[in-house]
Amino acid sequence: MRTSDFDYELPPELIAQQPAPVRDHCRLLAMDRATGALEDRIFADIVDYVRPGDLFVVNETRVLPARLLGRKRGTGGAAEVLLLNEVFGREPKTDSSALWEALVKPGKRLKPGGDAVVDFTNAAGEVLLSAEVVDWAEGDVRGARIVRLTTPLGSLDDALHRVGRSPLPPYIRNYQGDDELYQTVYSKHESSAAAPTAGLHFTPELIEAVKAAGARWETVELEVGLDTFRIVDEDDPLQHRMHTELYTVPPVTAEAVAEAKAAGGRVIAVGTTSVRSLESAW
Repeated sequence: MRTSDFDYELPPELIAQQPAPVRDHCRLLAMDRATGALEDRIFADIVDYVRPGDLFVVNETRVLPARLLGRKRGTGGAAEVLLLNEVFGREPKTDSSALWEALVKPGKRLKPGGDAVVDFTNAAGEVLLSAEVVDWAEGDVRGARIVRLTTPLGSLDDALHRVGRSPLPPYIRNYQGDDELYQTVYSKHESSAAAPTAGLHFTPELIEAVKAAGARWETVELEVGLDTFRIVDEDDPLQHRMHTELYTVPPVTAEAVAEAKAAGGRVIAVGTTSVRSLESAW
């Protein structure tokens, strides 16, 4: 098996660059398992396939505003910092200062040991947040740095939400729309570098319709890492280094899975992050 065995042609013009105007009106391709017949529908039609006793399991993680676009202090050159994970234990954390593992651009000019500081400003040019490159990271992501985030606002959380954007997959270019459309309607805790995209098409009304059709709805939480976007560049896919992710499967969800299986119901994991969480917990 070679990585090239998985290559296929995907015309760029067929890659959606904007979300559907209505979340649950995006396209849905349905296949009849018995006959193999295909049918074009919309996502809201999934309620037609729900059976009483089914269990939907979704990942309720929320995307951090982790993509920061700024200027290198001193030169004014454009720079980007992409936050991955907060780093604990190396130095005291305060409301206005914390260490993060991050990817940076341009990598050659933002190295530890120098004066590598990136400032992020508002429209008036006021610095709301700064990132100082202090060390190389030792985690799963090659080329990652440790950056010290500081803000004059007194609250890093406030600063991040004022200057940060949601990271998008590399195949979505120049998106200027509402970042909230890249969050699921049931998202809660901000902990991911990317969205669990399979759930983006649910609306509150559709969730209620699924429940009204007799299905149960439970959650897991998996912190989606940036490597979900990374290309497998090894010739042998078995040599590709997989990143690690933190996940939680609450006892109520584990019990719901067992009950659904025992009663002959289907466990419908929404997206690969929900699948990974359930498989890992099992």
